[in-house]
Amino acid sequence: MPVTTVRVVLPTHLRTLAGLDRGEVRLAVEGPVTQRSVLDALEARYPALAGTVRDRATDRRRPFVRFFACQEDLSHEPPDAPLPEPVCAGTEPFIVLGAIAGG
Repeated sequence: MPVTTVRVVLPTHLRTLAGLDRGEVRLAVEGPVTQRSVLDALEARYPALAGTVRDRATDRRRPFVRFFACQEDLSHEPPDAPLPEPVCAGTEPFIVLGAIAGG
């Protein structure tokens, strides 16, 4: 299976939880590059993040977490849909962002 290096940008609170000192990580993703495969690789490399970005029981994105790439909101895309080519090529990052709510 082909392995692709994907850049992932994490918000501060997830960086802290994972013990990272920088906002961007590079992950080796096997097979098709999708939200699911990127998040699987992220959780495998940083086990402390398991359950924070997506629910452990359902694998669904947490309500206040959003996904962006190439200036597009990918939060409601199917988890197995291919990510944009620039993400697969490593020229654009896959961004995990904490959403803000309130008034």
